[in-house]
Amino acid sequence: MTLKNSFVLILLVALACIPFESYGQRKSKNKKAVEQAIKGEQAVNLKTTPKLVVGIVVDQMRYDYITRFWDDYNEGGFKRMVNDGFNCKNNHYNYAPTVTGPGHASVYTGTTPATHGIIANNWYDKESGATVYCAGDDSYTSVGTTSDDGKMSPHRLLTSTITDQLRLSTQMRGKTIAMSIKDRGAVLPGGHTANAAYWFRGNDEGNWITSSYYMKSLPKWVQDFNNSNVKETYKKPWTTLKNINEYSESGADNNAFEGLFKGETAPIFPHDLPKLWDENGKFDIIKSTPYGNSILADFAIAALDGENLGQDMNPDFLAVSFSSTDYVGHKFGVNSKEVQDTYVRLDQDLKRLLDALDRKVGEGQYTVFLSADHGAGHVPSFLMDQRLPASYSTSEDMDAKFSEFVKFTYGTSDLIKKRSNSQIFLDYKVIKNLDLELREVQETLAAELLGYQDIERVFTGCQMWQNEYTRGVPYLMQNGYNQKRSGDILIVPKPATTSSKTGSSHGSPQIYDTHTPLLFFGKGIKRGSTVARTEIPDIAATIAAHLGIAFPSGTTGKPIVEVLE
Repeated sequence: MTLKNSFVLILLVALACIPFESYGQRKSKNKKAVEQAIKGEQAVNLKTTPKLVVGIVVDQMRYDYITRFWDDYNEGGFKRMVNDGFNCKNNHYNYAPTVTGPGHASVYTGTTPATHGIIANNWYDKESGATVYCAGDDSYTSVGTTSDDGKMSPHRLLTSTITDQLRLSTQMRGKTIAMSIKDRGAVLPGGHTANAAYWFRGNDEGNWITSSYYMKSLPKWVQDFNNSNVKETYKKPWTTLKNINEYSESGADNNAFEGLFKGETAPIFPHDLPKLWDENGKFDIIKSTPYGNSILADFAIAALDGENLGQDMNPDFLAVSFSSTDYVGHKFGVNSKEVQDTYVRLDQDLKRLLDALDRKVGEGQYTVFLSADHGAGHVPSFLMDQRLPASYSTSEDMDAKFSEFVKFTYGTSDLIKKRSNSQIFLDYKVIKNLDLELREVQETLAAELLGYQDIERVFTGCQMWQNEYTRGVPYLMQNGYNQKRSGDILIVPKPATTSSKTGSSHGSPQIYDTHTPLLFFGKGIKRGSTVARTEIPDIAATIAAHLGIAFPSGTTGKPIVEVLE
């Protein structure tokens, strides 16, 4: 045998000794490997588990406050969230009225007033015949104050919130802490199961308070904060953070479109808070300055330690609503240097909060979203000066004319039970006694109102009941219409038409009131942006999908798929 043949024989024998898998074995093994890979992929994408979710709502923040003031922002606040997070550039409220109570409720419930029931800040209650407040509840007592400012609860909120769902998913081990200068900005985001909701009591106290709905007494960390000198540090003149000449993105400091603090003769910087203190409600004046946002940021940072948030495997939720932006906007208006300075300072407060989260929870271990409860429009007189369409309402003349029409048409004005929030409530007993048809009365009154110069559109309750609108103003009005709580006639004023002569207003279905920012940042969030339309109820749906938990009970929004890794 040749040497070559011997080598071939040895090689064949060696190969014969190697154990080969059958085709069936290989197929089974490959299938198992694929299944394991799929399971692993599913496990990765099934949910994200941040230690803490932080929800930030900025009261009366228009989307263009991000772009307009961009060059004045630092790298660690809004810019950090935009550059390292996800920016929804075309985010809108999909209902009216665009006001604080419904706004906060909609962000956290993932639905609209048609479902969650918070149809306004205050509204006429058909059952009791009285005007009620969205967070008011006399069955509870104040905690941390002897005033009635703590008599609050979420009992008028008809659905669960994303904060409720996170509590339920952790068997109540995960905490929810909510806070805001305004009570409704804390109570509604906290939902029904919050461990605590705190709001700021001004006047001569300057303390954070709560309701007996949540607790019998304030925790020690809150008492310590109230007893500290933090609040006193903000009793100082309000000057611009940067040179006022750098605020070229806003109008002149002294103009006729801005309101005044009591005791001022001109709406100009500096605003001397110590001098204006007593005449403007003492600590209440802080609410109408950027210092209100700063003291809230101080309190939120203190809560991280005081409540040990984000320190275990059960995700917690911190809901923070900055309200002073709304107070400043109402007083000085969209185009004011006061609004610009307020956002430049808020940017610093946002950086402080994010830095504290990095230190105390861990960078990359928390998830944040930031939005607003509504936008705002320019002061009508400013628009008119620029030769843009705008006007002031003549509501007293309109009311008198309408009452006269009702009495002439039906012989009595008693069938009008209440006018509230641009809605008219009818007295069904009077209508029945007059042998009238509700639909015909609604349509007759709507047709009359449509002829008034301050009114752009009118809708009836029957229209809201019997139609399904999918776009435009009718869609927004229907999403804001609750069958049990809303009125019989819904009035839409003309665009840029308000009754206030100075400062900004809001509440309409117009785009300047609906277009608000929506930023996502942190663990499990992609970097990027979209100009596709997103809507406010999508926020809770997105966070629920992000966490892998049940959606709030009334959710109508959809997860924004581009946001999530």
